[in-house]
Amino acid sequence: MARVTFTHTIQRHVACPPAEVDGHTVREVLERVFQSNPTARPYVLDDQGAVRRHMVVFVNGRQIADRARLSDPVPADGEVCVMQALSGG
Repeated sequence: MARVTFTHTIQRHVACPPAEVDGHTVREVLERVFQSNPTARPYVLDDQGAVRRHMVVFVNGRQIADRARLSDPVPADGEVCVMQALSGG
C-alpha cells in the first residue's frame, strides 16, 4: 500500500491524517484517500479534478508531471506527499 501524507500547513485548514491505500496512479491513490476524507478533496483538487495551482504532489520525493489527469505511477510501497506550493520573492 502507498502511504499518503499531507503537510502541517494543509492540516491547519483541513484535517488530513496520514493514510495507507492501494492504487497504481496518483489519481487512484488520492481518490481512495478522499473517499474517507471528502472535505480534503476540494482543498487539494479543483472542480476539474486537477491539482490546484497552490498545491504540489510528490511521489517518492519527485514532483508529479501530470497535474491534470494525475496519471503518474505510484509503486505499491510508494510515498505520496501533498503540500502547499510556496511562492514569493
